[in-house]
Amino acid sequence: MLKTNNLSIILTAFIQPETLEENAKLAPKNPLAPSQHDILQPLRQRLDELEIQNRKVAHFIAKLIPAQCPFERDIVLFGRTIAHIPPMCKLNPLYDQFVGLRFRALCYLVDQCGEDIQSYC
Repeated sequence: MLKTNNLSIILTAFIQPETLEENAKLAPKNPLAPSQHDILQPLRQRLDELEIQNRKVAHFIAKLIPAQCPFERDIVLFGRTIAHIPPMCKLNPLYDQFVGLRFRALCYLVDQCGEDIQSYC
């Protein structure tokens, strides 16, 4: 252990592996870590398996799900950025499924319907 400015630094290269394993067992579990039981898994699976087979449904999905996160913003004052609000969409546990669903809807409109999708981008 090194002491610098009243801070203790533990050099793990000098600690026995058994000690690290014991400390890991005693450490509290991270509440944000993925759990063994994912209650959203059935919904994720349903969204991933959803096939787009109707032009109106594809248009509705493409309009409903935005291309970019609408919450991300730069706060500008007198021409200078004073704050940045990060995209909050990635906090949504179903974000990847919704983006995939929108992509499949746009692909259906292009491949099956032959439509121009530039207005959705």
